[in-house]
Amino acid sequence: MPKKGSYAKGIAKREEILTRALEVFAEKGYRKASLREIAESVGLSQAGLLHHFSSKEELFAEVLRKRDEVDTRGEGLDAARQDAFAGLTRVIRHNAEVPGLVQLYATISAEAADPDHPGHDYFVERYASIVGALEAYIRSEQDAGRVRSDVDARQLARLSVAVADGMQVQWMLDDTADMVSAVESFWSLLAAAPSASAPPEGRDSSRM
Repeated sequence: MPKKGSYAKGIAKREEILTRALEVFAEKGYRKASLREIAESVGLSQAGLLHHFSSKEELFAEVLRKRDEVDTRGEGLDAARQDAFAGLTRVIRHNAEVPGLVQLYATISAEAADPDHPGHDYFVERYASIVGALEAYIRSEQDAGRVRSDVDARQLARLSVAVADGMQVQWMLDDTADMVSAVESFWSLLAAAPSASAPPEGRDSSRM
């Protein structure tokens, strides 16, 4: 049975690896990042690095999980369900600053569609969390009359995520594509039409 000290050291080393890998992927991207470089930067051989993970695919998935932990610390979607759309746009805006991690995410998310992929559960859970937060927020906005109510809130939540992901792909191919602006434009289309009983802007209904 391993000693508690050895277990704690293993956990600490795993966190060190993930932190360093996050930096390398952010700086160099998925294609140019080297496992050897990551390993050497934390004082390990490549085999020693993979000793802490079941495979390189698990390492990549855990790097993305670490990214979420860092990016949403204190202001994640779950921590701000009352304005989940603003949380989504914050994440998108930040992603434009770390193209290497966007490349990693896009590549691994496609591969993780396979249920046997080590990152499959991570992506299933991540999408469920984001869609759930957006759905709750959209439903509250529908109840307040600020978002159109003729479309199911969960469908609108899924569409919001689909637009965000689709714009991310377009941005990877053409970095002039404005991800945040496109998502905000989509959101504006969801705004409820003004009430027919409301007077036009700038017009005093008392004089009618």
